[in-house]
Amino acid sequence: MSRKNALAAAVAAALALGTVTLAATRSTAAASTSSSARPGAGFRAMSADARGAAMRTADREAEALAKSLGFGTDEKLVAKDVLVDTDGARHVRYDRTYRALAVIGGDLVVHYGANGRLTGADQAHRGALTVAGTTPKLSASDASDAAVKHAKHVKNARTETSDGSTLVVYAVGKVPVLAYRSTVTGAGEAGPASREAVIVDASSGAPLDQYELHQGVTGTGTGITVGQVSIETTQSGSSYTLTDALHGGTVVYDSYNSSQSTPKQNAKAFTKSTNTWGNGTASSRESAAVDASYGLAKTWDFYKEAFNRSGIRNDGKGAPAYVHVDTSLLNAFYDDDCFCMFFGDGSSQNSNTPVTSLDVAGHEMSHGVTAATANLNYSGESGGLNEATSDIFGTMVEFYANNAGDPGDYYIGEKLNMSGGYMRRMDNPAADGNSLSCYSSSCTDHGGW
Repeated sequence: MSRKNALAAAVAAALALGTVTLAATRSTAAASTSSSARPGAGFRAMSADARGAAMRTADREAEALAKSLGFGTDEKLVAKDVLVDTDGARHVRYDRTYRALAVIGGDLVVHYGANGRLTGADQAHRGALTVAGTTPKLSASDASDAAVKHAKHVKNARTETSDGSTLVVYAVGKVPVLAYRSTVTGAGEAGPASREAVIVDASSGAPLDQYELHQGVTGTGTGITVGQVSIETTQSGSSYTLTDALHGGTVVYDSYNSSQSTPKQNAKAFTKSTNTWGNGTASSRESAAVDASYGLAKTWDFYKEAFNRSGIRNDGKGAPAYVHVDTSLLNAFYDDDCFCMFFGDGSSQNSNTPVTSLDVAGHEMSHGVTAATANLNYSGESGGLNEATSDIFGTMVEFYANNAGDPGDYYIGEKLNMSGGYMRRMDNPAADGNSLSCYSSSCTDHGGW
């Protein structure tokens, strides 16, 4: 958790430090219309085979479910994701189609109890859809021209092809309408190739909606320490990356064991064709990335909710994060020179458990906040306060996240398989044999590190 070096000992001002180094999701569920209280038991880790079986079950249930929810015969549900709580409750996200056309605003999440009974559903549009017809008055080319005209989020908008508009049912309003969804490209917040979706009425070409496409989608990840969670990703064509647009465009990279002195040397973005990441073990390089992505999102959300702070520098920009740094690195660190965070894979001291736990992510991102606000140089007493502040806020993030797989406590790094069960203790700092439980004027370095 030092900024560039393996961290050393001693603390200041009744705040815990130690000698051992260490280092949101936000759901996009449909608007709630009828749901039951959820116990918050936390998600169960599922293997690829188990998840595949759960998806097949969800697809088999789709027809009967659609009827029970009062949907029409022209509508179908397609399972998109399944999460299972540790208590056996199940949550299935469905996409909705109307005469084989995608329904924008028709998605829903259905909840089942551990006994398999339906307990509730969160729906964006309740009841059957009724559309006058599925034959458009406008051609796809006309719709593309209208989309370019109505684009708001990019300048000098253009479409890649004249017929690149897709017929859909737009059900966001009270009355569903036949529409075209087009993708336009131009200069915008994401750079010169920013992308925007434009929805136009298929009869008149009138604009119905516009939104930027660098916004994230919700994927499913299984981390080593946080278990199965929802994480924000970004879709580009048929590929997904661990880019969290909802939290400032935070990107998690695989360092591919680049050395600690040059951790970005071999780095590559995590990219894949499906939006399911990790398997809960170190055998998948994605698992540590899930931990980091989830932890950084939760830290962002904590600072936003508690202090109305938008990111490390309060400018809405996310900091890049790199996992799998170096070999046998039992450390993580923040570097303000590159506005980056780096996470090692652990060592034989902790059974090679990646140093990407929730309190570690909160700790490292908090180093960035300190660098942006307090200017606590990393030496002497100010260095002690710097490190202690990160421990304190990392602990608060853990309580804030309320993750059943890693509940809030006063231990630092308790999920990292350390021989003593933790790296540091906030309730009794001196218990680690190196930290101080209170400030002492006898410290030769004034309580620093």
